[in-house]
Amino acid sequence: MGAADDPKKTEHLLTLDGAKERLHLFKADLLEEGSFDSLVDGCEGVFHTACPVYMDPTDPQAELIDPALKGTLNVLRSCAKVSSVKRVVLTSSMAAVAFNGKPLGPDVVIDETWFSDPAFCEKSKLWYMLSKTLAEEAAWKFAKENGIDMVAMNPGWVIGPLLQPTLNTSVELVFKLVNGQDRFPNVTHRWVDVRDVATAHILAFENPSASGRYCLVGTVIHCSESVKILRELFPDMNLPEKCEDEKPFEPIYMVSKERAKSLGLNFTPVEETFRDTVESLRGKNLST
Repeated sequence: MGAADDPKKTEHLLTLDGAKERLHLFKADLLEEGSFDSLVDGCEGVFHTACPVYMDPTDPQAELIDPALKGTLNVLRSCAKVSSVKRVVLTSSMAAVAFNGKPLGPDVVIDETWFSDPAFCEKSKLWYMLSKTLAEEAAWKFAKENGIDMVAMNPGWVIGPLLQPTLNTSVELVFKLVNGQDRFPNVTHRWVDVRDVATAHILAFENPSASGRYCLVGTVIHCSESVKILRELFPDMNLPEKCEDEKPFEPIYMVSKERAKSLGLNFTPVEETFRDTVESLRGKNLST
């Protein structure tokens, strides 16, 4: 069964405001060249948002790298064939920005000039990071060679209210914290609100001067800090007290917001995002 026939993947879309009039669902296969041709023909803007997210793949090449790389190029090939497409907005990731082996710390500011290093990702077995990096690199090369006006969005961990009835990888991080996880992981997260990511994509398409890459990260905080915020928002909730290991906390750092703000984006405060994420999980009966 394809995604188009799976009510779990489509029902929430078909109930959106205006969906009856303005939403059309098509079947396409990321790995099949040409399967997006009829889809993009007549479109002015194309948003390529889909990419598999497995943090622990058994076969990185087949599960992550092929769909990310070939899929992105197949969408762009279809865009190159039609004259109607004015701009392509590619959803890349901070995974394609921050993983180059440079040490991070409170005085470090990651910005759009940073690129993850494929050799470093491969050596460190960061397969998802590798897939996103290779896909974005290939996309820029193809866009340049084929005269496609492309803009790339590089969000961090996207959380906030869920549209779909199922958990996704990034919201699962919050889900685990609020669902009786014993200890919190020793990790620093780059959080961004899903509504900010959506707005940024629209701004990147509509703003004629938008170009290049945009880091989309509202807040960089250690997981201990996330737990603290959740505790203040939901004092009655059973949240983990201790870190899972005794090591020093993973460092925090900064991600530049300048380019995102120049698009006209205002980031949602992280407290609001956490509150809406948890309330959404409760509303969908996904949390205790």
